[in-house]
Amino acid sequence: MIIDTTKVQDINSFFGLESLKEVYGILWVLVPILILLLGIAISVLAIVWLEREISAGIQQRIGPEYAGPFGVLQALADGTKLLFKENLIPSRGDIRLFSIGPSISVISILLSYSVIPFGYHFVLSDFNIGVFLWIAISSIAPIGLLMSGYGSNNKYSFLGGLRAAAQSISYEIPLTLCVLSISLLSNSLSTVDIVDAQSKYGFWGWNLWRQPMGFIVFLISSLAECERLPFDLPEAEEELVAGYQTEYSGIKFGLFYVASYLNLLISSLFVTVLYLGGSNISIPYIFVSEFFEIHKTYGVFGTTIDLFITLAKTYFFLFLSIITRWALPRLRMDQLLNLGWKFLLPISLGNLLLTTSSQLFSL
Repeated sequence: MIIDTTKVQDINSFFGLESLKEVYGILWVLVPILILLLGIAISVLAIVWLEREISAGIQQRIGPEYAGPFGVLQALADGTKLLFKENLIPSRGDIRLFSIGPSISVISILLSYSVIPFGYHFVLSDFNIGVFLWIAISSIAPIGLLMSGYGSNNKYSFLGGLRAAAQSISYEIPLTLCVLSISLLSNSLSTVDIVDAQSKYGFWGWNLWRQPMGFIVFLISSLAECERLPFDLPEAEEELVAGYQTEYSGIKFGLFYVASYLNLLISSLFVTVLYLGGSNISIPYIFVSEFFEIHKTYGVFGTTIDLFITLAKTYFFLFLSIITRWALPRLRMDQLLNLGWKFLLPISLGNLLLTTSSQLFSL
């Protein structure tokens, strides 16, 4: 039997090219994810530094200043310290639940970033049910907190986990109703379609003006979902030592710390996307719309501008959240639940009813 060596070489080169195409395809999928993760990491470091600087200014004291210029590397230094710190595990706790809890909290929040449109169709995944996917995924995070509290074999931790679950259920319902009202106005559940619907009428098309009560309810509910002051009952140090994270140390404690800021960032991003037009910069009486329309023609420059606008709006709400933390006292547990069930829930239901009625009459 005679074998044609040239044919064998052609076949081998063909399979080599196919394997290179597969590797290129995998890299093309992974690169956007890695860029998003890098951007999220930098944003979290910036938020931690901003919170320390703003809180220092409010309390008239000196903030971080030694780690890097103006103390910008202080959060990185703290993370490195936690990484090399001893990882303690309760002797009579459930080791599996104790170890899995922090990871569930972080991963569930990270998945929510995939549906955020940072610019003109600059989004990792444009799902048809993007906003409800965020609500569904974010509702998994309190399960991780409850697992952590139960696995710690500590009454304070367990009470903190139960509080986290109760708080999440109480404020997730009004938040979902507000999102449903926005979806009715935009005739879509996609975050990209919601931003496009607001950009049709410029500045006055923002849902902030069409849904003022929904905006207030969403803002309060998102703060409660992030467990920020005055809603940080699950980790109230005066009552529960540190709540669900009492027994944690090292990198696992750091994961809880990162998860809180990841949740704060994603909530501010959704406030920007749902109520402030996302990357839309239309300002009344200032005719800059023609200049900013270049994002449809020039890809990289337009995407950079859109990203800057989105982050500027987001960091404005982050600033408000930081100011709220250092300006208001903590609520009691009964006040927290009363606010959610007796005030925010009826207001969000009424807002949804009015939105539905207006949409029906407009048909």
